[in-house]
Amino acid sequence: MLLKFAFEDFIADRKYQNTSESNIASYRYMVKPFIDYCIDEGAINVEDVTRVHFKNYLIMAQQQNKKPHTINTIILRTKAFFNYCVEENYIEENIAKKVKTQKVDVKIDTFTDIQINQMLAYYRTQKKKQQSYSSYRNYVILLILLGTGIRRKELILLKWNDVSFTNQTMNVFGKSRKYETVFLTDKLTRELMAFKSFSNTVLKTKSDYIFVTNKEVPFTIHTIEYIFRDLKRKMNFGDSVRLSPHTFRHTYAQRLIMSGVNAFAVQKLMRHEHIQTTQRYVNLWGSHLKQENDKHNPLNNFDF
Repeated sequence: MLLKFAFEDFIADRKYQNTSESNIASYRYMVKPFIDYCIDEGAINVEDVTRVHFKNYLIMAQQQNKKPHTINTIILRTKAFFNYCVEENYIEENIAKKVKTQKVDVKIDTFTDIQINQMLAYYRTQKKKQQSYSSYRNYVILLILLGTGIRRKELILLKWNDVSFTNQTMNVFGKSRKYETVFLTDKLTRELMAFKSFSNTVLKTKSDYIFVTNKEVPFTIHTIEYIFRDLKRKMNFGDSVRLSPHTFRHTYAQRLIMSGVNAFAVQKLMRHEHIQTTQRYVNLWGSHLKQENDKHNPLNNFDF
């Protein structure tokens, strides 16, 4: 089987398995360059590819200063492709099976109070000056991300009928491909109600989606990426923190843990499928609880 045809068969199979568009794009971005490399090296057929090809490609990726996280993604995606080739009897053994992932330093970016206030103040000022839909919309986007910890894809898919102002809840189409409930605070509920009223006033067409562009079409991944690239230029935080929707999610988790919320409650609020994912956050920020205990422990008031 020709390597390039095997890969297209693999992509078609992923689509049939209802794999998300973002994962399909990841397979193309992470695996296709390796396939092109193999073909350039003379490995035209699937059975021509060896473990040496893969290791040499990974060494080249390191020399190109690709980060360990990126290299690990290449390894995992490539393993999935060759697993498919084994299942389809194109080859007998997965050449990537025994290739180990690299150790990655755990660093989870979060925003400081100063950075959060700076971002909110910027959009608040723009909202007052321009009274534009986009400024108000972007302000509310930050509030939702910070106040609920929802993911980027969940944000852009939000519709008004997903929100219950009475119950102060919001249904999001989550990572597990099912609707999940997140909770809204009093302040966020009032802000969303005000934004809905404003949207109904300024927009020419009534949209089912909460967030639309100035041309009144629903958001895409590219839309939210553009907003955050623009915000990054305005804020000039440098390399101190990654300015992205997911950093808001990390910040949400951090504040829960540092406020003393237990790991199981954090897991439910973050909607993590596995407690091990939540534990990564607890391991990073749980030391704050020890500091607070040392500071406020009742035994501090007694001599013994």
